[in-house]
Amino acid sequence: MLKREYKIIDETGIHARPATLLVQAASKFESNIELEYKERKVNLKSIMGVMSLGVGKDADIAIYVDGADEEEAIATVEETLKKEGLV
Repeated sequence: MLKREYKIIDETGIHARPATLLVQAASKFESNIELEYKERKVNLKSIMGVMSLGVGKDADIAIYVDGADEEEAIATVEETLKKEGLV
């Protein structure tokens, strides 16, 4: 299992567009991928789960990845976070 921690720097946090892109990126992988915010974990492959967290600016989040393709999955999720200017 891999875990990476990030601080959200985008003014609007993880809103609909980047959340959709994160879910699409995560859904490409077999691994179980979770997003943790304020001690709540949701499946990063679920748009409703991600949006339900209400992650805003300056939020501390963690991504957990567990599975056969976890290295590639965490790299892709991190790349998406950076590309969208979230971290």
